[in-house]
This record gives sequence, C-alpha cells and structure tokens, in this order.
Amino acid sequence: MKFQLSSIFILIIVIVVAFGTVQAQTQKVGYVNSAKIMQDYSEAKEAQRQIDAFQQKIQDSVDIFNKTYQDKLKEYQAKESMLTDAAKKDKQQELVMLEQRYNEFRDRKLSRDGELAMLTQKLLDPIKERVLKVISQVAKDEKLTFVFDKNDAIQILLYGDVKFDYTNFVLDRLTRGSGK
Repeated sequence: MKFQLSSIFILIIVIVVAFGTVQAQTQKVGYVNSAKIMQDYSEAKEAQRQIDAFQQKIQDSVDIFNKTYQDKLKEYQAKESMLTDAAKKDKQQELVMLEQRYNEFRDRKLSRDGELAMLTQKLLDPIKERVLKVISQVAKDEKLTFVFDKNDAIQILLYGDVKFDYTNFVLDRLTRGSGK
C-alpha cells in the first residue's frame, strides 16, 4: 500500500511538471525599447520639438524675471545706506512683490499642473496610446504572451536576446501609419 501511494504521488508530480513544461513552452515573450520608439518615431520627435521650444520660451522668461530681480536687489543694496526708512520699506516691498510674481509665474508655467506639463500631456498622451496600440497589434500578430520594455531609464527587462526585440516592428508599423 505504501508503495502504491508513493507511486501515485510520483506520477502526479511527473504529470504536473510535464504540464507545466508544456505550458511554459507555449508562452512567447518579446520586448521593445520604448525610449528608442519615442526617439525615432517622427510624430513623437515633432511633439518633443514643440515641448522643447515652449520650455525654452518659459526658461527665457524665467531668466528675464531673475535678472530683473537681481538688478533691483543690487540697486537696493547699493543705495540702502542713503535711503530713508520709508524709502527702504518701499524698495523692500517692491522686491517682495517682484519675487512673488516670479514664483507665481514659475509655478503657473512649470509646476506639475502647469502649462508645460499640460502641453506635454496634450502632445504625448495620444502618441503613447498609439504606440501601445501598435505594440498590442504586434504582440497579437507575433503571438506574444508578454511584451516587456527595455530602455535606459526604466530597467524592467534586465536581459533580452535581440531575436525577441520587436522595437523595429513597432516603429515600422507606426511609420507606415497602420497604428492610427
């Protein structure tokens, strides 16, 4: 009886291992480099160009604000000893107001909910959706069970053989326009 029970147990283990091996063989895995896709995809490059140009305009304005503030601060410091208490108070108030306007401007333009973030989201979200749609299409066409992302910024895949790299498949479909 003991022999039969251990034989049955061994048989169950063999079946489970065999079934697991068959299951593992039916799953196909691939990966893409999302950073390369966003870098090489023409629509993403154009969106990034627009974002960079807008960011540069903001930075130029921030630099002007900062220079104006620094100039007024230097002017105040140079004349401080010659000013009356009332004039000092006025100049200090002017500097505080200028600094407040600068901070409000910077926050309105550069905060997480600022104009730059809104523009970035407006321009890149539809592109990211299109890229994900094409990745899904490639995965279905190539019968992939999983698709990982391998890029320098986020290491989700630590190693991947190049024969499982589907980045160029995705770029090709995006370029041909079948991902719209």
